Amino acid sequence: MKLPRLTRIPKHIGVIPDGNRRWALEHGYTKEMGYDHGINPGFRMYELCQELGVEELTLYGFTQDNTKRPAIQTKAFQKACVDAVRILADRDARLLVIGDSDSPMFPEELKPYRTRSQFGSGSVKVNFLVNYGWLWDLDYGRRRQAETGGKLLENIASADISRVDLIIRWGGRRRLSGFLPVQSIYADFYVVDEYWPDFTPNQFYDALQWYQSQDVTLGG
Repeated sequence: MKLPRLTRIPKHIGVIPDGNRRWALEHGYTKEMGYDHGINPGFRMYELCQELGVEELTLYGFTQDNTKRPAIQTKAFQKACVDAVRILADRDARLLVIGDSDSPMFPEELKPYRTRSQFGSGSVKVNFLVNYGWLWDLDYGRRRQAETGGKLLENIASADISRVDLIIRWGGRRRLSGFLPVQSIYADFYVVDEYWPDFTPNQFYDALQWYQSQDVTLGG
């Protein structure tokens, strides 16, 4: 597909990479085997964002609710997140991992990435949501507000993540699933029916083409 004429590039794109387990079952694998096949699409998204001048990219790793799944699946998506972050770090991404790191469900290997300034000097900020929960995020803000003062939204755990312009969800589901509720308040929402492991650049370009015709008023 020829790259469409784009007059407006979203500054911040959020990605909900759904459908890994369904893809695995359709291809004769067990559910947990789908997560490994969702790693490379994330790298391709990162490269495309670099090429187009997107300033910030947020990828949904796994939620606190996801950890209720069978242990074999939990271990598989934890490992996939660790592998993805490590490879993105090698590609000079300006990484930040956000999630409940006090929980044993948060991979120990990702704790050094809780501060963005320690890693990367590339053009794209990459946020990875790992063991993330929207209620945890807001509760963290309330506790910090009580301790230090200031406004609630200045104290939430995800305060370093900017407002999202466009959210793209793969896998056909039409819900946010708790994805950054504060930053997503004015985001446009685009759904790709194909599963995340079947990612193609054309799907991304279609989302960007659709975004060109959206009326961005931010409530005004």
